[in-house]
Amino acid sequence: MPKYTLHGVSIDDPYDWLEDLDSNETRDWVERQNEKTFGFLNAIPERESIRRRLTELWNYEKSGVPFKENGRYFFLRNDGLQNQNVLCTVERPGDPPRVLIDPNGFSADGTIAMTQVHPSHDGRLLAYGLSGAGSDWEEWRVLDVAAGNPTADHLKWVKFSSVSWTADNRGFFYCRYDEPVKDLEFQGANYFQKLYYHRVGTPQPEDELVYFRPDEKEWVYDAVVTDDGRYLIIHVWKATGIHNAIFYRDLRSNGPIVELIPEFESRYQFVGNDGPVLWFQTDCGAPRGRVIAVRTGPQGASKRSDFIEVIPEREHTLEAVSVVGDHFIARYLRDACSHVEILDLRGGKVRELELPGIGSVTGFYGRREDAETFFDFTSFTTPTRVYRYDIKTGETSVFHQPKLAFNPGDFITRQVFYTSKDGTRVPMFVSHRRDLTLDGRNPAELYGYGGFNISLTPAFATSRLAWMEMGGVFASANLRGGGEYGEDWHQAGIKSRKQNVFDDFIGAAEWLIANGYTSTPHLGISGRSNGGLLVGACITQRPDLFGSAVAGVGVMDMLRFHKFTIGWTWVSDYGSPDNPEDFKVLYAYSPCHNIRTGVSYPPTLVMTADHDDRVVPAHSYKFAAALQAAQAGSAPILIRIDVRAGHGLGKPTSKLIDEATDIISFFTKTLR
Repeated sequence: MPKYTLHGVSIDDPYDWLEDLDSNETRDWVERQNEKTFGFLNAIPERESIRRRLTELWNYEKSGVPFKENGRYFFLRNDGLQNQNVLCTVERPGDPPRVLIDPNGFSADGTIAMTQVHPSHDGRLLAYGLSGAGSDWEEWRVLDVAAGNPTADHLKWVKFSSVSWTADNRGFFYCRYDEPVKDLEFQGANYFQKLYYHRVGTPQPEDELVYFRPDEKEWVYDAVVTDDGRYLIIHVWKATGIHNAIFYRDLRSNGPIVELIPEFESRYQFVGNDGPVLWFQTDCGAPRGRVIAVRTGPQGASKRSDFIEVIPEREHTLEAVSVVGDHFIARYLRDACSHVEILDLRGGKVRELELPGIGSVTGFYGRREDAETFFDFTSFTTPTRVYRYDIKTGETSVFHQPKLAFNPGDFITRQVFYTSKDGTRVPMFVSHRRDLTLDGRNPAELYGYGGFNISLTPAFATSRLAWMEMGGVFASANLRGGGEYGEDWHQAGIKSRKQNVFDDFIGAAEWLIANGYTSTPHLGISGRSNGGLLVGACITQRPDLFGSAVAGVGVMDMLRFHKFTIGWTWVSDYGSPDNPEDFKVLYAYSPCHNIRTGVSYPPTLVMTADHDDRVVPAHSYKFAAALQAAQAGSAPILIRIDVRAGHGLGKPTSKLIDEATDIISFFTKTLR
């Protein structure tokens, strides 16, 4: 059996050969596994009726939140079943939209996605990113908006980058990596990101290198030009850390890059500026967030004593802030639900924004001079609606109202609070049909994430609605490691405290059972990415508690995650396997290393994709293979390997429906 030694411990790695994704052995294994999995799924009698209902529910017009440049509105829309969203523009809300970019014609199978769009300030040009087969790698192009045609601009090897135009509309800042060694773009580690300026009309090799630190291979950047065009704000992260520094350049004088906040001790997110005064959202001295003002100047680095507090820390978590119409728009989380306040530029409260109910909002894009902004609202039983907001009057009007054939009143959502293993109070949303009898026999899906400061807030999903229509319960737990209660909540679920996340999820399952919503034979758990790790850890720790499990694109080998693509950046949450103390924690819960031969594991569907270059599929391959070999009971252990797909970025509608069909079908079969 293949082994290696780490910190004096001999580690079994019997399926290390599955890390070679393109070997004949791995390809044969993938083919055989998919044959077995789809043979099982295709035999489920309800599968086609589930697919039909999902397709019916999915088929409604959807709209994204508009953003405006020079009086022109841009937004994404989908007529219902289009594989990819289409970029449209109008000159006035309510006008018939003009299609600018329809990525559905870029590939026959719909797997080329438009990932980001950024119009120039005059609205004449638009930079947009494209990704193929779900890859995190993007290629960027530029569109002439009036003509509707792309220019000759073509930027490659862009990953984890946004775009910010200069005030003269002649070009934009972006980040890229050097071209990777052939055949390693989907697996090799990514280091040495560089910040460039691209002038429209010039080839990429002529782009100006703005900032690069050859002595800091792990640094990554995000550059933003201020609304007045004067400053380039550079967010700098040590990608293995959760905190960032702030640098800037005065673009008018083309001055040097100034290290304004050089210490990597807190998070800082640029919000806006008033001349030389820069506003940042930060957790510096405020775990639940506040807004500070920092003045630029020749003195360089700013000390904390120089920070001026504009919006103080509140009881609830400050999720995001924008500056529109000479006002701050502050989005807070109250027990994982959105709350929005409008404040003046001194931080004084002007009004609260009345929302349609308990749910989640995003949006509020715009500039200081804008009189309006747009936002969306959603909940577990409310498809995403888009609203226009008048900054001066506070009036809200509907920009897009989805039309979906179901009655929201037939369903109910409750927020409950339960006690985790160590006594921590944890919130959870539970949704189901209003007429459901809670007799402990209902099939239930418990969903979780618990990591990277990401908050799970109420959101509509067609697959969840279909599940609830069939009599299923859907529960979403707000585990530690997320951002629902600020940085303290996040810190409580990382590194040596990661077990808290698993305990929180196990506690949620036990609460659902104790309160009559379901029982072990009828309880399924699911999660994706870090949530896939959550599922893997929980079924290896408590295989007796769950009736079924779906683990999507999960991080399963906690001793080797840092060796592939961008995995090394996750050390911020997980710790490093190269550190002896972190290794002890990781080895204790790593799903691949805690599978025990002779244990009856619940029916499990592992899901991954052959082009996942974020959590490489080897994680799922090795976990599924080990679980199959160890399984003592008769419950199926299956792995579903999607082709021409990635971690989830830009997944076409057809594949989303296929995936949802298979998950619901699997739960329907295994939670009887």
